[in-house]
Amino acid sequence: MTSINNSKVLVTGASGGLGQAISKKIATLNGKVILTSRRTEIIEKLAKELDGEFVSADLSTPSGPKDLFEKVKEVDILILNAGLPATGTFQDMSLEDMKKALQVNLYAPMELAKLFLPSMLENKSGHIVFVSSLSGKAAVTGSSVYSATKFGLRGLAFGMRADLYDKNIGVSVVSPGFIREAGMFADAKIDLPKGAGTRSPEDVATAVASVIEKNLAEVDVAPVTLKIGAKLSLIAPEFSRKVTKIMGAESTAQKLAAGQKDKK
Repeated sequence: MTSINNSKVLVTGASGGLGQAISKKIATLNGKVILTSRRTEIIEKLAKELDGEFVSADLSTPSGPKDLFEKVKEVDILILNAGLPATGTFQDMSLEDMKKALQVNLYAPMELAKLFLPSMLENKSGHIVFVSSLSGKAAVTGSSVYSATKFGLRGLAFGMRADLYDKNIGVSVVSPGFIREAGMFADAKIDLPKGAGTRSPEDVATAVASVIEKNLAEVDVAPVTLKIGAKLSLIAPEFSRKVTKIMGAESTAQKLAAGQKDKK
């Protein structure tokens, strides 16, 4: 297991609500944070607050992951949190939006893990955390492309965990459900489906710290009802689709896509 204490920790997507909460949690555990995002003005201020470093990076470009790696070179812990909402029905998504979502949500984390892994192997220590989503287990209307990236991210993480099992390098997945005060629903300023339970950005940050310190494969950050719903979707996807439709998933998806149209 890799201890956060005194470790060099890179957090992608550090300017968003989840990224900020994760960065603050790591800093409270004496991790040496390196924050990265396109929004330099936010991470510069946060880095000073946390006595850390910041690096500007645009992971939506083909050269973004390599550029980031060249600036940082080596870390003990890699927290891959950056992501795009990629909301909207499949028929309404443009090819450009699809490619951008795949680049940021799936390929960039894959490339960064590949680039930073050799130094971890050499040091015989390290941990990689992929921040996925319950959408990586349950796909609903308006989430086809987003879910594809998150399903892929979980598959990548579990395959890597098996590959690195005896190398003293941990690989984990943190899968948030509905998060209040941060994330796509908060950004779009829409009400969540009736009866949907939420968790806070701090809950996600606590889960990230926990999977590192305990070397856990995956932690879902959601109420029990949502966790059960996600598992049901894996077992009985058609039944799950009917249930989510009754609960108003279509209306929520439409509002989310409208609220996130400029953030794909």
